[in-house]
Amino acid sequence: MSRLLGTHAVVIGAGIGGLATAKLLSSYFTDVTVLERDAFADRAEPRVGTPHCRQAHVLLKAGLLELLNVYPELERELELAGAVRARTAVDIMIETPGIDPWPQRDFGFDTLCMTRPLLEFVVRSLTTREANIDLQPQCRVTKLQLSGGQRVTGLTYEQTGAAREITADLIVDASSRGNMTLETLDACGIARPDETDIGVDIVYGTGLFRLSENASRKWRGVIHRPAAASGRGGFVFPCENDSWQVTLNGMHNDGPPDDLPGFIAFSRTFRTSTIYDALRDATPLGTINRFAFPSSRRRRFEALTAFPEGLLPIGDVICRFNPAFGQGMTVAAQEVSVLRRLLDERVGAAAPLEGLAGAFFKAIQNVLAAPWSLAESDFMYEKTRGARPADFAQRMQFTGALMRLAVEDAGVHRLLTEVNHLMAPPTVLRDPAIVQKVTARIAAST
Repeated sequence: MSRLLGTHAVVIGAGIGGLATAKLLSSYFTDVTVLERDAFADRAEPRVGTPHCRQAHVLLKAGLLELLNVYPELERELELAGAVRARTAVDIMIETPGIDPWPQRDFGFDTLCMTRPLLEFVVRSLTTREANIDLQPQCRVTKLQLSGGQRVTGLTYEQTGAAREITADLIVDASSRGNMTLETLDACGIARPDETDIGVDIVYGTGLFRLSENASRKWRGVIHRPAAASGRGGFVFPCENDSWQVTLNGMHNDGPPDDLPGFIAFSRTFRTSTIYDALRDATPLGTINRFAFPSSRRRRFEALTAFPEGLLPIGDVICRFNPAFGQGMTVAAQEVSVLRRLLDERVGAAAPLEGLAGAFFKAIQNVLAAPWSLAESDFMYEKTRGARPADFAQRMQFTGALMRLAVEDAGVHRLLTEVNHLMAPPTVLRDPAIVQKVTARIAAST
């Protein structure tokens, strides 16, 4: 039996989520076209349309595992391109308020450290190996075309100054901002989804460095989590070309300067001197690039009672997260996995694409629950904008006691690490035996 669900699918956007979606769809459609606004270089370089790509990015373990389902050769290709392997919870030093640092424990899995441009270049290269995927750069989508009221059947776009049209059985909006999806809802007379924002106004600064030979070798990477009072944190990760990517950030517009002396001085204000000690004698390999991120945002598409057929938003269009948690690419990869399951279930159906978006919106809610809950922890900062959850104080109290327990209990530490890498649901930390120990700690501290 043929697995084809249609003749032509179009993906708007060639970020990690868009590329992985295109690769997946190539097994279900005769042809897949990817339209990307930026030009592509023949090597790993930042793209103009993704200003945040110069900042440190993390592909959590769950994200790598999901991408390996789409690109079985990805891990090997990334290492060949220069990605650096580091043992999670052993090589990556994590500093959290009250726990500076976490104990080093081997939980049996690695993190691949690299720049976002390298990851994207490798994924793009693997995607274009598929003969039925056509990746088109410098394309600005201007409008989605409707037929029969609420059915998307194609789109118009501009490429090198020329207006073009394309028809499709399915259009996936992986453009991050999602303007085409929202404007199409307007055209269909469908109310836009409600949005929940968590206003963090976080500002990043990132530079590439060559670390001094005298720099500490007790770690291969550092994550310095901010305290509620300061909101200042940072990351140090090894990456390709024997260089190190250093990202410093501050909440509510208290970001690092983009001059080197000011950047280094900013790191000296942290609770520990770990990152400052690494930076003070390091050799810069370029400029400091800043990026501002206003808010985490969740669009409640799952609550809509109607949605245009032939259209499917994915990734940041639905939910975007504070990049400090490193969840975005992994959540996008998990959404692609959900889409695979839904498409598999529809093979052989008379109208396989009918109702796909509604089913997808409902199916990904379990994917979004854990990372969104972590995003809500940004309400620990006094200036964070938005509606604070009613049980926020209790949640933070539980989390604090849970982390103190994890410092002493390697089994709980393992579970917490797996949850943070989105490999396990947060419910594993609500095991009655763990809750009993956490509750006892809370009682003892009050």
